[in-house]
Amino acid sequence: MRFEQLKQFLALGSLRHFRQAAEQTNISTSALTRSIQTLEQEVGHQLVKRSTRSVILTEQGEVFLHFCRRTLDEYSQVIQRLDHSQGKRDNLLVVGYTNSASTIVPVSCGQFMARHPEIKIEMQLQESDALYSMLKRGEIDIYVSEEDQDNNTIDLHLPDQLLLFARQDHPLANQECITLDDLAPYPLFGCFSQSLHVQSMIAEAAQLLNKGDDIRLGSLSEIISCVNNNRNIAIAAIEHAKTLSAHPELIQLRSNSNSTAARFVVKTQQTSQPHSHLDELLTVITQTANALGLEA
Repeated sequence: MRFEQLKQFLALGSLRHFRQAAEQTNISTSALTRSIQTLEQEVGHQLVKRSTRSVILTEQGEVFLHFCRRTLDEYSQVIQRLDHSQGKRDNLLVVGYTNSASTIVPVSCGQFMARHPEIKIEMQLQESDALYSMLKRGEIDIYVSEEDQDNNTIDLHLPDQLLLFARQDHPLANQECITLDDLAPYPLFGCFSQSLHVQSMIAEAAQLLNKGDDIRLGSLSEIISCVNNNRNIAIAAIEHAKTLSAHPELIQLRSNSNSTAARFVVKTQQTSQPHSHLDELLTVITQTANALGLEA
């Protein structure tokens, strides 16, 4: 059993998606599948239940996931202490950020490096769950994302090409901030798209909304009928926005992604000493966000 296998299983357990986990760990999907199968043979238990729409960990898989996270955390802490003892990371800062923070981090890092050309900055663009795990393991120094890991809002990188809608009289219709808990009681319907890429995004968004296992798909007219007849919610592509606007009984649900006052979370696990390079970069990131009219 190798550390690479543990990292691969941790990525799969965090993302619950083979393709995304393979991309995160820089291997092919087929190689990731073989790696998981090898792990299952070595531990003597089925770790993953596979279906065409989702990845579900078995009870044994959840136990093994905790083992992977704990082992990799301890390993990273040891490596970090060894690196710091030899000064290997004194001139390197690693910043992890989500796509929503792409207007902040590259600009901030560019400003910082202009002042400190002797300091190297490595930027990691990942999903928030993956970055949060990397932060805990000490693999990145700074985490920047539009939402907090503990925040239960639906703004989990829901692509701009997608929208949520319901009836005008739906209980969530006029709610300013909708959470995953708010969405839990209502079935989710998904509209078919002519674009395979958008269709894939709808499936991934359903996973992020904790509806991946029970989303019901249909044509736009079928979904509109389902939404009109019940207190259901639906997810559709932006290509359907014009058609939906022709139905005055429907309303697009609000989320943080539609908010003009986005709030960014900046985290570090390191002890930031005043006037240190880490402290200065944190300040630059905050100032850049504020200059763009964003709260950080």
